[in-house]
Amino acid sequence: MERGNSKHGPRIDEQMSQEVSGLVQGPGTGGSRVDESRVPEPAGEDQPETTTAPAGDLRTGTPQGMSSADVEQRSRLGRFISMSALPGDRLVLIASARENEAPDDILAALERLPEGTQYQTVSEVWAALGHKNETTRW
Repeated sequence: MERGNSKHGPRIDEQMSQEVSGLVQGPGTGGSRVDESRVPEPAGEDQPETTTAPAGDLRTGTPQGMSSADVEQRSRLGRFISMSALPGDRLVLIASARENEAPDDILAALERLPEGTQYQTVSEVWAALGHKNETTRW
């Protein structure tokens, strides 16, 4: 014997289940704001608009003083310098990069570093190679 609702037919049961599916399934598969009545009202005439940056300062992925290409290149350099190599000098950084199978351009750049200088961070290595770091930190 099939269990079901004896008050409605299968078509009405299906329609009723679709009406509440957004509430039952949550925001991931249709959302709780599917119905127009669930959309939040806009701000009033004398109210400020809602924003994700209350101070008006939107932060992007590129820090001040660097281009996105600079960020990408510094990140690429950092991928081949292991944390165990820092702090380290030129020879330690080159050995770490070789161990991490760095491409030739990264190895050539590290070989341009002056000898006898200890580097604490990848940013210090980046600056020693003649590039700019961010001017302010978050």
